[in-house]
Amino acid sequence: MSASQRAPAVWVLLRGLSRESGHWGAFPAVLREQLEQEQPGAQLILLDLPGTGVLHDRPSPMQVPAIVEACRAELKQRGVSGPIHLLAMSLGAAVVTDWVARHPREVSGAVLINTSLRPFSAFHRRFQPLRYLALLLLSLTRLGARRREAQVLDLTTRLLPRGEGMLDEWVRLQRKHPVGLRNTLRQWFAAASYRASRARPAAPMLLLCSESDKVIDWRCSRAISRAWGVPLRLHTQAGHDLPLDDGPWVARAVTEWLQMRRMQGLVPGQRH
Repeated sequence: MSASQRAPAVWVLLRGLSRESGHWGAFPAVLREQLEQEQPGAQLILLDLPGTGVLHDRPSPMQVPAIVEACRAELKQRGVSGPIHLLAMSLGAAVVTDWVARHPREVSGAVLINTSLRPFSAFHRRFQPLRYLALLLLSLTRLGARRREAQVLDLTTRLLPRGEGMLDEWVRLQRKHPVGLRNTLRQWFAAASYRASRARPAAPMLLLCSESDKVIDWRCSRAISRAWGVPLRLHTQAGHDLPLDDGPWVARAVTEWLQMRRMQGLVPGQRH
């Protein structure tokens, strides 16, 4: 089948703990533009994990495999059969890891951003997210929303211009799709209790991480990279929310990874 006849690539994007698809900001548009170089017409699907976004009123599963199945069911309902590419950060990256392990034929490739997984890193490095959890457990009242979101924004970004625009948008998202305390705890438990396989994933993977991440130690990504033998790209200045801090860098890293795989004959050419 020629490149012109091949169906456009599908990318599914997943966020992290208590964050929804709206928190990607401008990144999806940046990624879509970059993907045109390698995968013209690529389709991006921004999925909300159960308990967040449009699914904020649903109970979040307390186990990562159950979150995987909820995401697969949502894609099936949308008529997406795969294989797909997956890109995710934090809790979403754990979901992707399990997805690849359980359903490798459904995944063409995966990009994991700023994640930590048992059994590859020590407890004290993996559980820097406790600082993040403390912020997420601030008052969920209307009066507390802005203060909490401002502190989360400050903890997770370093390069994003400090204006009111992004904060206003985050407060709007929280009020439109409020994430309750119960779902926050359920998601955190799922992330904390998940244990990945030591075996190298069947699908190609790329790891991206931020050296200045104050939520998850970047060396967690390095440990995963070494254990699985998959490539790692390190951003020296960005914070935990790497796609918000430097979306163009993330998009270029993804495109360069696809180019490398194509040149190595690991994926068919998809350029016009």
